[in-house]
Amino acid sequence: MNEVEDKMKKSTLMAVVTLLAAGTVLTACSKPKEEGSGASVSPTKAGSSSSAPEKRGKIKMSLYDRGNTPPAEGTVTNNRWTKWINENAPADVEYVAIPRFESKQKFNTLFASGEAPDVITEFDTSYRDQLYSQKQLLPLEDLIKQHAPNYNKLLEKYPILRQIGTKPDGKLYEIGRVIPSSVQIAVFIRTDWLKKLSLPIPQTPDDLLKVSKAFTEQDPDGNGKKDTYGFSLAYLGDKAIDAMHGNTMFIKDDKLIEDDARMKAAVSFKKRLFDEGVVDRDYLTDKNGEKAKKDFLSGKLGIYVADNANVDLLTTLRSTNRDATIAPMLMPKTEFGQYTIGMLNPLQMTTVVYAGSKDPVAAVKTIDFMIAEPTWKMLKFGTENVHWKNDELGCPRAINPDLRKTEVNYNADLNLIATTVDSKVICNLPVLDKNIPNAEEWAGIRQQTRALYENPAIPLYTLTHSEHMPTLPADLLKINNDWIQQSKDLIAKTVVSGGSVSVDQGMNDLKNLKQKIGQNQTLDWYAKWYEQNKKNAFLTKDIYQYLLKNN
Repeated sequence: MNEVEDKMKKSTLMAVVTLLAAGTVLTACSKPKEEGSGASVSPTKAGSSSSAPEKRGKIKMSLYDRGNTPPAEGTVTNNRWTKWINENAPADVEYVAIPRFESKQKFNTLFASGEAPDVITEFDTSYRDQLYSQKQLLPLEDLIKQHAPNYNKLLEKYPILRQIGTKPDGKLYEIGRVIPSSVQIAVFIRTDWLKKLSLPIPQTPDDLLKVSKAFTEQDPDGNGKKDTYGFSLAYLGDKAIDAMHGNTMFIKDDKLIEDDARMKAAVSFKKRLFDEGVVDRDYLTDKNGEKAKKDFLSGKLGIYVADNANVDLLTTLRSTNRDATIAPMLMPKTEFGQYTIGMLNPLQMTTVVYAGSKDPVAAVKTIDFMIAEPTWKMLKFGTENVHWKNDELGCPRAINPDLRKTEVNYNADLNLIATTVDSKVICNLPVLDKNIPNAEEWAGIRQQTRALYENPAIPLYTLTHSEHMPTLPADLLKINNDWIQQSKDLIAKTVVSGGSVSVDQGMNDLKNLKQKIGQNQTLDWYAKWYEQNKKNAFLTKDIYQYLLKNN
């Protein structure tokens, strides 16, 4: 998720570079201290003061456990980096392991047992909103003013962080970070297949169908078998068709509405793809898109919707298809407009403080310590002259990538609080490692992708990034979740039915379902929310205005 030519491309690069340079507050670098004669050197204190030390606090802080801590390093809560933090932070920090993909369950257990951490780091906006509604969060404005100079500076530079972190009662509860906005979901097409079949990259829905049909029927891999297909409706492929038609809530005449015409167009196109035989007939069994990915990488799928693609996508494809070439493409423009599918959130709220914290001052001071540049640099890069050294530009670069991978990279979630960008702009640009197979070619593909996808004229198709969507009340949340699953099932039934279920019949079934489960209540709630919050909500248009402002 973290790996940047005409006028538009240059503008895009400058926007990213400026964003990358934002939010830093300190420039000192900590120095290493040798410890024993092993291959690695443990980090040492970030600095010291001649004044009398303040009384040291003691707090608990949550930390995602992804199961990726090398055994030689210890555990996710007890390793060289958690020890370094405790040697340098203004408080003793006891880390509490939170399973990454079962975080809500773990947090709920901790709250129920009275063991909730003082500092909670959690990506899920809805869960943080739930804690707010349950009055489990501490207002932070005064504590930040008094005890968090680093975050204060970030708020001054990016006042939007205060806006996003403020809850309906007008108080600041959440601490966020600035990260580079970049493409998360992009569509890639086999350009060698296009060349062989004398076809251009599709620009219209009809083009997309035509190319997908040719990829399915005209033996683009030249093996004399009909064993390829053009598009996959599995997982993100389905979402890409919705994005192509803007099939979501949208703003019209300053009101938030949902348009059945967009849904009908999306369902119709999905059905066309299936009926024309250009998609995997068993796509419904591919719940997470792994089969579609495998098919693309093995040379059996021509158009693939990828999540956080990197050079491995091209390298793996080339391992079995030596002459394969790919390029990014936008989903075609329809009568509803042209949109992109998903992007990384450039302003990400991650951190809150438990209302029952016994030492909120120590909690906020520790948060501010984690935000400081010497801290996040140590945690991100490791120890100088062991894990990194400055290159000719004065930027920290890995000395031994393998050592850094095993001794540093596993700790990324320790920087979930911090804006981890360098005050020296050039140091934030990706470094091209020519020793990595296909790295130079992928760098060009990445630039093409950003030029296509980071364009305000072709925005994200949703109302805003999911992390900035409001959280529904519990009763409406259940209705909405039921609607999402049941409507998805009805649409799938319509798509794969052949002639037994028409699109019109499918749309009528969806209308009846919406009335049966009360989904209109959810839409009314969102419409009312928009009317009341449109001046302060952080919407898709605001994301692009923010990026342009920082160009």
